[in-house]
Amino acid sequence: MTDLIADIAINAPLKQLYSYRVDAAHGALLQVGMRVRVPFGRRTTIGFVIKLSQGEGKGLKAVKELLDEEPLLPAELLKLLRWAADYYFFPFGQVIRNALPGGLGSEKSTTSILSEPVYRVQDASIGLRGERQRNLRDFILTAESASLSKIKELFPEPHATLKRLVELGSLAVHEEERLRDPFLREEIPADKQPQLNAAQQEAVAAITGQLNQAAFHGFLLHGVTGSGKTEVYLHTVRHCLEQGRQALILVPEISLTPQLVARFRARFEQQGKTIVALHSGMSAGERYDAWRQIMRHQVQIVIGARSAVFAPLGDLGLIIVDEEHDASYKQSEGFRYNARDLALVRGQQQNCPVVLGSATPSFASYYRSEQGALTRLTLERRVHDEALPVVTLIDLKEEKSDLALAPSLIEAIQQALEQREQALVLLNRRGFAPFLLCPDCGSSFHCPNCEITLTYHKGEGRLRCHYCDYVATIPETCPHCRGINLQPQGAGTERLEQELEELFPGARIARMDRDTTGRKGAHRKIIGEMLAGKIDILVGTQMIAKGHDFPGVAVVGVLGADSILNFPDFRSAERSFALLTQVAGRAGRAKGGGRVFIQSYHPEHYALVCAAGQDYADFYRQELPFRQELGYPPCGHLVNMVFSGNNLAQVRGVAERVGEDLSRFATAVDVLGPSPCALSRLRGKSRFQILLKAAERGPLRQLLLRFAEKLNQLPKQVALAIDVDPVDML
Repeated sequence: MTDLIADIAINAPLKQLYSYRVDAAHGALLQVGMRVRVPFGRRTTIGFVIKLSQGEGKGLKAVKELLDEEPLLPAELLKLLRWAADYYFFPFGQVIRNALPGGLGSEKSTTSILSEPVYRVQDASIGLRGERQRNLRDFILTAESASLSKIKELFPEPHATLKRLVELGSLAVHEEERLRDPFLREEIPADKQPQLNAAQQEAVAAITGQLNQAAFHGFLLHGVTGSGKTEVYLHTVRHCLEQGRQALILVPEISLTPQLVARFRARFEQQGKTIVALHSGMSAGERYDAWRQIMRHQVQIVIGARSAVFAPLGDLGLIIVDEEHDASYKQSEGFRYNARDLALVRGQQQNCPVVLGSATPSFASYYRSEQGALTRLTLERRVHDEALPVVTLIDLKEEKSDLALAPSLIEAIQQALEQREQALVLLNRRGFAPFLLCPDCGSSFHCPNCEITLTYHKGEGRLRCHYCDYVATIPETCPHCRGINLQPQGAGTERLEQELEELFPGARIARMDRDTTGRKGAHRKIIGEMLAGKIDILVGTQMIAKGHDFPGVAVVGVLGADSILNFPDFRSAERSFALLTQVAGRAGRAKGGGRVFIQSYHPEHYALVCAAGQDYADFYRQELPFRQELGYPPCGHLVNMVFSGNNLAQVRGVAERVGEDLSRFATAVDVLGPSPCALSRLRGKSRFQILLKAAERGPLRQLLLRFAEKLNQLPKQVALAIDVDPVDML
């Protein structure tokens, strides 16, 4: 007699699957995609059922417990996760754990299914004495049934009355699952359906043509800021839903989610379509409920940030990646996947078109479109032929100022305020100042865990590390020389906000950065106030540049452009161009035109000049030779291997031995390093890196596979992170 055998991916840093015997009681209920609890060594752990088969179960340990009543992972998603685990060299079980919402793969998960009482009229003929009883009974009768939460919206403190009606036999009650509502019962906004221009119509026709074939095709929708890319998304999603299929829309940051969700709700919820969001700003319970709704095919549209690429959509018809150039699509720790790239893989696996949209496409995507791997659709003008903003490059060598803002920018903001228009000011640095300096001895304050200075946050009176979140109080005197004249150096968004308040005392000023948007709903609140005209000047980090549509903004100022341009990364010019072009595009979106001022000590740099002209093609033409000469992406491929541990000498020694072995057997692969990371000490760990570079992916993969077993045998004191297609080289 054969047994039911389950092949299970364990939530542990192990790449292979493990087989377990399934007893008869569990076998009747167990399905692929469920979570189970299994013995593993001397402990029990959570695993994920990948395959079920009949076989000889003698000697195999048995599954202890089923943790789900229904699968959490459909077959289509398991296929994607297995591909991702293989490509990114990450354990399959931990890939699944990262994909699931609310840490459902974790041993300490407390996410639960909520339920609440639901009432219906059992006997309407029973006579009721009080008016409150009759009103409550009639309301439930009209509605046919009503949940407790719905009843409480109209009848305060209804518990005693409901209990009495149940006792009388007038009402019957039972428990039903209650879904958490991340939209907090917000009203559906009014929908505006502008007429598509010719370029938009051509883009929609191209995408819907592929939708009709139900086959994979990659598109790059390259449209200048304000060109109506979102309206193209809405029309193609409508076509997808008319075919009875589902749509997935990815955005890089949760700050973009409220506006985009509002646009989609306005267009589709009136038609009875269900939209759910998936992002880190939701509670674990909200994400769990959304996940199960999607699994049950109760959802037509999913909108979310990076991890939403793993939404369990079984009938996927269209994937859209908005602002596809954004580095936020790349996970920087743990399972280091790129959601944009996985979206393309998922489209291939589930036979659906994938649309990558951006005003400043990533160099890799534009290169693919040049090579024919993506079809490029271009929107060259703003909707209704509105003018692009006029961009002025301010040379700080000539226009000097004791303030953070140059005089011409101050004058432009003043003019905007006088005309009751809004302004955006971008400074991509949090806090009041990058560091505190003692002018007497020249010392500053450093994080004890990271090789970086502590940022001065004046509002909270603390010094903070933005990498490990170490916090220190500000001493009254310098710990080195006892000097009392500690001075903040440079400017962050907090200091800029204070300076703007002093320059424009009557203006309503708000700040948008990670310090002001930590609470749930903070993004939505700031964006809502900007749209309502309750904010005159919005100052913030790069999150204010990411796709927001603020019609009232007439002036945009950019400070500290050189800090991005001079970053030690081969992508610094690309990132500078993208950020400056994106933030410039926030100006003049309603009335046309608008003015943008970019402050720099190097205004002649081609990235800044091309950003000022909104000229992507010229930037691409000038940047490409550098990538080709050095063999950097997209003209080559990289894998970054980062070794870390408490003992500097041990980490260096392990990295050097691995580097020697790799160099000895590398074919068509350059082995660069080992060398200290740019941040050689981070969160208390010393760090070294080896960069592997090759013209083709194949040799890189072969080299890693050859050394996979040896890499798994490193000393436990030294951790190794393998970052395939790295974006952050720090």
